[in-house]
Amino acid sequence: MSAGFRSAPASDPVSRLARTLEPSEWATAGIPLLRSPRTVVTSLWELHRPTPSTAVVAVLGTDERVAASASFTQRTDRPDGWAFRNSLLDRLRRVTPHDLRRRSPTRTAVLLFCRDGSSGWTDVDGAWMWGLRDACTLHGLRCGAYITLTGGGWQVLGEERGGRRPYAGATSNGTQPDPRTAPGALAGQAVPLTVPVRPKGPRSSDGAPPGAYRQAAAG
Repeated sequence: MSAGFRSAPASDPVSRLARTLEPSEWATAGIPLLRSPRTVVTSLWELHRPTPSTAVVAVLGTDERVAASASFTQRTDRPDGWAFRNSLLDRLRRVTPHDLRRRSPTRTAVLLFCRDGSSGWTDVDGAWMWGLRDACTLHGLRCGAYITLTGGGWQVLGEERGGRRPYAGATSNGTQPDPRTAPGALAGQAVPLTVPVRPKGPRSSDGAPPGAYRQAAAG
């Protein structure tokens, strides 16, 4: 299988339907369960604040913490797993090195897609599932959960786990965001996790150590 970005071999409806996964196929694909899906969903929502038609792809470490993530908008009027795969692989290559030299994957990629409608499976979801699975293979990652975020809340497709919050269009105070000012990561840019740094050295006259409020990227 090529790791390049060749055009899809065919764009007719029959070929596009072949580049999708049905719920039954996804259920038997050996997708690892998230230990705490609510924590993962909340972390991605806080980092990217996705609006409908926004996809958020994230790489999780063995501790299930977000190591890197990227958000981008994608047209879905003609869902094609090949096109979705190329978009996902492009973002993964921008934010994290591949693990192709490892004998088996140690990191997991998950995908959250924010859209209108109900949380049930659609042909768009099937194309995203196909694209996520293929992108993970080409980047040396384990294929993880596919999650929808709608006005009714979030749902891990293929599982019975979901919740009402966060939901599409929500903000921290429960109001609708202004799309011109809503916070979120730039498309294809890694979002570093930050932790307070406790500097060494003499304290200032007010008793606080110098640079007490400085932050650094978490390792």
